[in-house]
Amino acid sequence: MGQPVERESGEAAQSELPPGQRLQRGWPVTHYGPVPKFRPERWEFRVFGATADGEKHCWTHEEFTALPYASVVADLHCVTKFSMLGAEWGGIPARTILEIAPPAPTVTHVMVWAEYGFSSNLRLADFASDRTIFATHKDGELLTAEHGFPLRLVVPHLYAWKGPKWVRGVEYMTADRRGFWEERGYHNVGDPWREQRYSYQEEPGDGPEL
Repeated sequence: MGQPVERESGEAAQSELPPGQRLQRGWPVTHYGPVPKFRPERWEFRVFGATADGEKHCWTHEEFTALPYASVVADLHCVTKFSMLGAEWGGIPARTILEIAPPAPTVTHVMVWAEYGFSSNLRLADFASDRTIFATHKDGELLTAEHGFPLRLVVPHLYAWKGPKWVRGVEYMTADRRGFWEERGYHNVGDPWREQRYSYQEEPGDGPEL
């Protein structure tokens, strides 16, 4: 596994940050609720909803982690205004899941489901980005439980809440639906470069049709 790309510090690094963000040297632990206990014998990753073949697809932890491994060097921008630059995320690309369990042609969005019923909705195009990855590692090391082990989604071009920790599956959807934080006042899209933090900032087309 590779090493993270070195980033410049000070003003050079600050210039890479989205508006309203500050450079973070460490990696704070931020999440809602308790850290789940990992039970590998019970763990299952599911793809369901509007799949191309109409079937649900499931993998055990051993099967899922045996899928082709890739890595991407990318930043992480938290809506709480810290940004962590140049981390190497290793795991299974979202595009791999789309290839082996393809969505129906009518799918426009996905809901990513995590432990305790936590969810986050994404446009299919955001999920299908070649930089979106189901991460098992950061900087060559397994994720800690507090940071999402055994699996978290990383969507580098969106705020970090769009990439849940402790992911358990993906639902293919033919219409948009708000996830956990989106139902609680956060922006439905979450682009940090447009500073899309809260739902009151949404423009027509950003959220589900009422």
